[in-house]
Amino acid sequence: MNLIETFQNLVAQVPDLIQPLIVAAAAAVPFIEGEGAAAIGIVGGIHPVIAAIAAVAGNFLCVALVVLLGAGARQAVVARAGARGGEPESVDVAPRSEARREKFARAFARYGVPGVSLLGPLLIPTQFTAAMLAASGIGRTRILIWQLIAIIGWTTAVTLILTGVITAFS
Repeated sequence: MNLIETFQNLVAQVPDLIQPLIVAAAAAVPFIEGEGAAAIGIVGGIHPVIAAIAAVAGNFLCVALVVLLGAGARQAVVARAGARGGEPESVDVAPRSEARREKFARAFARYGVPGVSLLGPLLIPTQFTAAMLAASGIGRTRILIWQLIAIIGWTTAVTLILTGVITAFS
């Protein structure tokens, strides 16, 4: 049984009041996120609006935690380097990781925070995008606003499409 089936089975087995919490927990998992969690909830029998709200909340809370921790870690590194009178030391990374970092840098230079936030879910989880933005020194508020817009947009789109498909075939 895979993780998605586990969440769907759990949604079906718990009381109605707990079901949105399961959806929110699923939304905090990278690669499932708000879109997948909303689908899990809808297929599990939760009203689409409730499933979408729970999914957005779970995904955003996880992203907010990543941004706050990532920005705090960056500030600590920069402050430590400043106290020593130098720049933060670069860390050697594997070639694959370096290629991803370069791809992110190109996308960021071309599209900025809004574009990376809105288009990022097509390529990588929002948690990863948020962490990279925070590590780049972008302001927390700016990241969180654009990530929230992206999470709401993608989750709403998937919820509407899935609800339409279910309605059309029932």
